[in-house]
Amino acid sequence: MYVVSNNIKILSLVLVVLGLLGIGYGFYSSPKTIEESKEMIASMGHDSHSHDSHSSHDEKSYNSNYDGDHGHVMSHDEHVFHQLANRPWAAVYVAAFFFFMISLGTLAFYAIQRAAQAGWSPLLFRVMEGITGYLLPGGIFVIVILVLSVMHLNHLFIWMDPEVVEHDKIIKAKSGYLDSTFFLIRAVFYLSGWVIYRYVSRRLSIAQDNSKDNKNHVKNFKLSAAFLVFFLVTESMMSWDWIMSIDPHWFSTLFGWYVFASMVVSAVTTIALISIYLKSNGYLPNINSNHLHDLAKFMFGFSVFWAYLWFSQFMLIWYSNIPEEVVYFISRMEDYPLTFWGMVVLNLIFPFLILISSNFKRSNWIIVMAGIIILIGHYVDVFNMIMPSAVGDQWFIGIPEIGSIMFFGGIFIYVVFSSLTKAPLEASGDPFNTESKKFVYPH
Repeated sequence: MYVVSNNIKILSLVLVVLGLLGIGYGFYSSPKTIEESKEMIASMGHDSHSHDSHSSHDEKSYNSNYDGDHGHVMSHDEHVFHQLANRPWAAVYVAAFFFFMISLGTLAFYAIQRAAQAGWSPLLFRVMEGITGYLLPGGIFVIVILVLSVMHLNHLFIWMDPEVVEHDKIIKAKSGYLDSTFFLIRAVFYLSGWVIYRYVSRRLSIAQDNSKDNKNHVKNFKLSAAFLVFFLVTESMMSWDWIMSIDPHWFSTLFGWYVFASMVVSAVTTIALISIYLKSNGYLPNINSNHLHDLAKFMFGFSVFWAYLWFSQFMLIWYSNIPEEVVYFISRMEDYPLTFWGMVVLNLIFPFLILISSNFKRSNWIIVMAGIIILIGHYVDVFNMIMPSAVGDQWFIGIPEIGSIMFFGGIFIYVVFSSLTKAPLEASGDPFNTESKKFVYPH
């Protein structure tokens, strides 16, 4: 039975405490009035009106119709104040969603393995189940932020402002779906379905260890196949609700798939990193280079899949040059050039060059190096999806952002490794367990 080491516990505690201090500093230092925001801009060496050219598309995107009819446009100073006040909230939201999506992506990957009756992966099932242990607490963190948004404690979701809705025909036309109560009901529904599947599937998985037949395995197979249908629908809707609606004038039919690719490649990477850590500490003795090779193949494959979706979405919108669509990318290219283009390098070029070799996919330290790059890259991806619409050009990766990563990362590490102690690390009763032990990738 795996036991969480003191080093893991200490690391988790230190990260949580330092993270809380960073988050606290972010909220303490954020402006509370428009005058404070003007003083903050002045102290950074900027004129309070120096960002008009950059923020004009943001103001139009957030607060008026594209045709200008009956537009409600807040003052520039008020707009900048909302952006600066949003920064600590957005930093917390980005980190909260990032670690939650790792757990959710792992759940989807786990369900795919179950439904596919995969013979190579049963030795990794308990690692996957451990990572999905963060699903409930991580989901609660996200929903709490959404509830606080509905209570108007921040301005992350501009469509939650009744005055904006009243004067914006585009958002008003979507008000049947973008309704605060319906929004929260959907969030609870998504999370409930995901958590229920995780709970039932894990219970069946553990029960199979001591079973004399395969009934629990068969139930898990059927449950996983049904869950994947539920997941594909709710994951897309979740991406629209929790991320795309932050910029309610913009939409992309590829967005659900795009978020899915990002969460799955992050999930597979986390599975690989935790598996390597456990094996290096004497656990998971039956995991061999072939299992890690397959995980690295998924890391490589989903990185390419993510890049395909990113380019497809970007190219089609950029080429069509429709103002209400292309503004999404203009704001990111003008105000976030480092993270926008850096994300492509981190999420495609580096993983592609590092993991394209079959031999490299069998090297633990290369997988770890590639994994760290991929996780950083997909944090930046989430950052790019949320921050430009929430804070405009008033962004910086500083204490609030780093503190949020440390806080949620500390909780994630503690919950995941604690979950790993609740059951044997090998699903010994799985009918494909023997096949997984003998798994050899043909050369």
